[in-house]
Amino acid sequence: MAALSLDPRLSSQMGKKFHQNGVNIEKIEGLIKVYNDGRVERPATVPNVPCTVASELDVTAKDVVLDKLSNLWARLYAPSCPAGKLPLIIYFHGGGFCVGSAAWSCYHGFLAELASKSGCLIMSVNYRLAPENRLPAAYDDGFNAVMWVKTQAMSGASEHKWWLCKLNISSLFLAGDSAGANIAYNVAVRIGSSNATLLKPLSLKGMILIQPFFGGESRTGSENHAAQPPNSALTLSCSDTYWRLSLPLGANRDHSWCNPLANGSTKLRGLQLPPVMVCVSETDILKDRNVQFCTALVNAGKRVETIVYKGVGHAFQVLQNSHLSQPRTKEMISHIRDFIRQ
Repeated sequence: MAALSLDPRLSSQMGKKFHQNGVNIEKIEGLIKVYNDGRVERPATVPNVPCTVASELDVTAKDVVLDKLSNLWARLYAPSCPAGKLPLIIYFHGGGFCVGSAAWSCYHGFLAELASKSGCLIMSVNYRLAPENRLPAAYDDGFNAVMWVKTQAMSGASEHKWWLCKLNISSLFLAGDSAGANIAYNVAVRIGSSNATLLKPLSLKGMILIQPFFGGESRTGSENHAAQPPNSALTLSCSDTYWRLSLPLGANRDHSWCNPLANGSTKLRGLQLPPVMVCVSETDILKDRNVQFCTALVNAGKRVETIVYKGVGHAFQVLQNSHLSQPRTKEMISHIRDFIRQ
């Protein structure tokens, strides 16, 4: 059964409209429909799965509540028999800020394998979705998730001992794919703009941005010309729809949350950012924008490691929608492992 929710603010903010049974809606086929009376419907195209992990991965996974008031929760993954203390990756799933879940089968499988193969703890955050909760709600949830980890690390809560006892508090990473990478970046910007002691005793060591979802009013070459297969995870029209539904009402795609380079890259120099690894997919419509973002960060004096995955498109590592997906995913996991061990 599809999930239904209401957002009365949407009645006059539909953007591009489709007609179905006489009702104006905005939709991405198979993922989300937004009706002009405020209803939001998300078909269960991707199944939610419990936190059971295949025994051969030797990883324990549990769901934890971070904040009851906002219904913020996360799925934690911990290797069962680590050799010493482990880094923690706080991970944000993709889905254009509008769809997706930490319980989606594709993310559960990918992150369980990542925890096993890279030897790290992972906290996959189930943040609030747009359009019911437009940005910055997802950024607020991401920041609050980091602060929750800090609180647990300081208190040593007994119910979380199963993973806290394995945590290296000086090795925290923010990561995500697509919209989740955008969240990771904006949470890092917020942390870097805060008091230097904000995270203590935690230490933010890096960001892992996988196909980060950025946009802009001016199109890039790959947005205009990258040929997309029928099963592509992200087309230009889908991208535009996600931004219409997630940005603050009245904002366009040159809003800084969508386009961090809209007003030039000079402001990047003043940001306090940790080293960043950016994973770019060769056939992704976001390829050129991702490369431009990396170049701007380098020009601003930031430490950036850019890796381009040949022959694959957006979200290949979770959708496994190409014959090259599996070998490229293995490469990605290896690259992430090397990055967090530096």
